[in-house]
This record gives sequence, structure tokens and C-alpha cells, in this order.
Amino acid sequence: MIIVIAGPTAVGKTKLSIELAKKYNAEIINYDSVQIYKEMNIASAKVTKEEAEGIPHHLIDIKNYDEDYSVYDYQIDARNKIKELEEKGKNIIFVGGTGLYVKAALYDYKFNKEEKNNDYESLSKEELYDKIIKIDKDIVVDKDNKRRLIRTLINLENDNISYDGDKLLYDNVYFIGLETERDILYDRINKRVDIMLKNGLEDEAKYFYSKERTKATLTPIGYKELFKYYDKEISKEEAIDLIKQNSRHYAKRQFTFFKNKMDIKWFDVDFNNFDNTVKEVIKYIEKRD
Repeated sequence: MIIVIAGPTAVGKTKLSIELAKKYNAEIINYDSVQIYKEMNIASAKVTKEEAEGIPHHLIDIKNYDEDYSVYDYQIDARNKIKELEEKGKNIIFVGGTGLYVKAALYDYKFNKEEKNNDYESLSKEELYDKIIKIDKDIVVDKDNKRRLIRTLINLENDNISYDGDKLLYDNVYFIGLETERDILYDRINKRVDIMLKNGLEDEAKYFYSKERTKATLTPIGYKELFKYYDKEISKEEAIDLIKQNSRHYAKRQFTFFKNKMDIKWFDVDFNNFDNTVKEVIKYIEKRD
């Protein structure tokens, strides 16, 4: 059995994944693109040792911040991990926030990873960046790092995807979504940012601020806003407000993706008694099973 837990940030996906893992003798596979990287703990809301309660988590902390890692790489790693866990007789729970990752792992996405011989060295950084944003207008990349720009462009041009969006490659998959009213979610996101700051988000961002800008360090919400503060472009208060605003926007994009790209059974979260939500999800799984 494979259970996919979806939903926007701060809605309780991690907590639900632990409870279901205990119930169904399952291990957890991360599908958050930032939690792949070591040391990016607070910004990515990475599960803590206490939260994990001894449940094994996979595809977390497998890359350094300066190593490239794409959805193509994730697809290979996730499918290998599924095979490994199934051979051990374990059920599997996917939890995270990068919808494209879990789609690539479980659906019929195909990648063409052939190298091209284009000579990008002759292009300026501005020309490289223009080519990149024509392919992915929302991508985050260091405009001043030519080596990184070339590598990003090659990856984007070589990762050609063809897929049947409705074709699942695995049997007995349950898609569980958590949702709540927007006002409640946004309040939880704002409070979560405050907790992240209390737990050391500034120090974590400062650590990566002093290092080479990479796709990994420029992706997490929390770093790039604080980088602007360290560069004296904005005040600390403005940076914090921007983190909260961008987190709310990200939650909206996540919700839109999950609603449109997967056939998910949605549950309203009972934050006053989360056990009620857990029981509802278990009831649904066992009724379908």
C-alpha cells in the first residue's frame, strides 16, 4: 500500500504521516524538494527526531547545497526506494510539498536525459538567463553565476517530459489531502514563521548567505527574503513580512496544483483534536481497502 499525503504547507501533513506510519507498518518517503538537502532544516520545516517518533524517513538529507538535483533524479531515487521498501514488506507513505516530485515518482512521466552539444560558453549571462526563463519563468537561479546558468539551461533543455497524467504505475495507492479554511491556514502559516524565526531561521539563512548561491540556497522561502535584509535592501521587519506573504502564496499554489493534478480525497483538519482527522482518514482507507 502507498499513501500520498498532500496539501498546503502548515496544514498537518507531517503529523498525519507519522500516525499513519505507526498504524500501517509504513516508512516515509519525502517529496519536498528542499528537504533533499542537508542542513536546510528550519526553512524546509524538516521533520525533527522527536516528531519522527522512530519512523524511518527516506530521501531527506541526501545532497549537499552545491549539488544539482532534479525531478529526474528524484524519480529514479523514489522508485528505487519504493522497490526496496516493498521487498521488505513495508507500506509506504509519501509526504511533502513538491507536487511534481510525487507525480514523477508514481505516474508515467518519462524523461529524455540525452546530452546536447550546444556551446553555451559563448553566450553572455544575460543571454543565458533569457533562455532559461523562456523555459521556466518561475525558476530561481543566480544570474551572476555563469557556470550555474549554463548547467541550469542544459538541465532544462535535456529534461524533456512526456507523460500520461492519469496513468498510475502502482496499485493500491491512496491520495489523502488535508485542507482548512483559508483564514485558519494563513494564521497558522504566520505563526509557523514566527516559530521558525525563534528556532534559528536567521542563523540558518546567514550560514548559507556566506556560501555560493545555488539553486538549493535560492529556493527555500525564508532564505532569499533574509538575504535581501543582509544585503540591506529591506529591513528585518520587511523581510519577515515577505516570508509570511510568500509562504501564503506558496500554500495557494500548492493547493491549486494538488486540486488540479491528482484525484485526492480531501479532509478538513480538526486542529482542536487532530485525532479526529486521523480517525477519519483511517476509516476512509479501511473502507476503500
